[in-house]
Amino acid sequence: MNVKSYRDLIVWQKSMDLAVDVHPVALGFPKAELFGLTSQINRCATSVPSNIAEGHGRRTTGDYIHFLSISRGSLNELETQLTLAMRHGYISEAVHDRLLELTSEVGRLLNGLMDSLERRLSSP
Repeated sequence: MNVKSYRDLIVWQKSMDLAVDVHPVALGFPKAELFGLTSQINRCATSVPSNIAEGHGRRTTGDYIHFLSISRGSLNELETQLTLAMRHGYISEAVHDRLLELTSEVGRLLNGLMDSLERRLSSP
């Protein structure tokens, strides 16, 4: 498949789905969390596809990998915050597990793209 836009990337599409799925869940948190966990979860969920897109628009493969790495960090941050939300009782274990399945899928796709780009960098 010829990738003409970041929108063609399955990892970007899946990370967009994840951000859309996370948003209403976070909005269901207590109002006291509006500027805390709710805001943090929405920011890092948004950061995942945003950094994929930004990296794709960079001029070098090294820069692209760097932004994918930032995206991976945001994904790990999201997983941590979702676990905190479950431990606080803001989301059920079932919702937590469903969202973590999505984060795992996005993580595998990110790793695959990063591996592919790193192989391209090391090829003669």
